[in-house]
This record gives sequence, C-alpha cells and structure tokens, in this order.
Amino acid sequence: MPALDGLLIVVAVALAAPFLLGLAPGVRMPAVVLEIVAGIVVGPSGLGWVEIDATIEVMATLGLGFLLFLGGLEVDFERLRGPLLRVAASGYAASFALAVGIALALAAGGLVETPLLVAIALGSTSLGVLIPVLKDTGRIDSALGQLVIAGGSIADFAAIVLLTLFFAGEGGPGATLLLLGALLGLALVVLAVVRGAQRSMRIRADLLRLQDTTAQIRVRGAIVLLVGPVAAPF
Repeated sequence: MPALDGLLIVVAVALAAPFLLGLAPGVRMPAVVLEIVAGIVVGPSGLGWVEIDATIEVMATLGLGFLLFLGGLEVDFERLRGPLLRVAASGYAASFALAVGIALALAAGGLVETPLLVAIALGSTSLGVLIPVLKDTGRIDSALGQLVIAGGSIADFAAIVLLTLFFAGEGGPGATLLLLGALLGLALVVLAVVRGAQRSMRIRADLLRLQDTTAQIRVRGAIVLLVGPVAAPF
C-alpha cells in the first residue's frame, strides 16, 4: 500500500492556506500565493517533509485537470470571440515575439543553449494560478477577467503544441502534427456526439431521472470528462 503521509501534509496545507487567510480579511493575498509558498517550504526544496511519490503525482495531475475543468466552466464562450479573441491572440503573439528576442539575446551571451525552449517557457502562463486569483477577487466575469482567461487559454494551448513539436521524437514534427490533428479530430467527434445527445429527448429524460438518484449520473459524467483528457496518451 502506498504511503499517504506526504499526501496528508499536502491536503492539510491546501485546507490551512485559505482558512488562515479567511481569518485575516485585511491581508489582500490570493490563497494560491500562500499555497505555492507553503508548498515550497514543505517540499523537497525546503524542509523536505514531502517527497514527490506516485500518489502525489496522480493527485496533482487530477487536481490540475479538475482546476482546468472548472476554469473552462468560467469561460463565457459568447464573449470569447470577435474583438476579445483577436486582442488575446495578438497579445500572445506579441509576448512570444518578445520572448524569442530575449531568448536569442541570452543565447548570444552564452547563457542558454536552447533559445527556442526558453522562448516557449517565457511565453507560457498558468491558468491554474490565474483562475483562482480572478475567482477569489470576483473579477472572473468582468471584461478584464474574460480577457485574461482568453489570453491564458491561448498561451497554455500554444505552449503545449509548441513543446510537443519541440520534443518531437523519432517520428519528427510531421508525425507530431499528424497526432495533434488526430486529437483535434477526436475532440470534434466528441463535440458532435455531445451536441447530438443534447437534442435527444430520450437521453435527456434518462439524465434527468438519474441525476437525483444515488447514481448521480451528471457527477460521474463530469469525472469521465475530467479523467479522459488527463489519461489520454497524447
């Protein structure tokens, strides 16, 4: 049986961080900041109370997927188009161009050996940090909040694609692009199936009947949607 001591410390920190900040409302600090600092303190780089084992890796992956899943629910797709989408995409393009310039300058000075990898890292962001901050401050539904989420979504997705191409294996970038295309095609098929299921009165009636029983069918469906992308071998 895997040891759960480290996981216990992690979940205790996750409980304590927002709780302690709630006791001090005058401290205007997002809970995620305190969680990151506490993680550094108790982790291998600090006191060493927690070591990264298989249990924590699995929980961390599922936790990140759950956070991104909830973040997706906060996106107003009716607003995520037109000028907002163009501004977000232009912002990422400008950020990545700036990151490439900085990385090339560092490479010219002999400070880095892989400027493209550095540029990708500099141009990326983390929705896992942005979403809690916007949510806790009540600005996630504002125009600025939706713009930040749009920009973060584009940066996250672009970083994944660029890193996949950068670390392309023996198949080369062509095989990687084919794999990404297959993943996109699969996503479109799933979307078409879900849209079709939404129009089915029989399926809708079945979901309504099961959602308030012990089956909790909608909760189980949400877990499938959460675990599916995390477990996908892409």
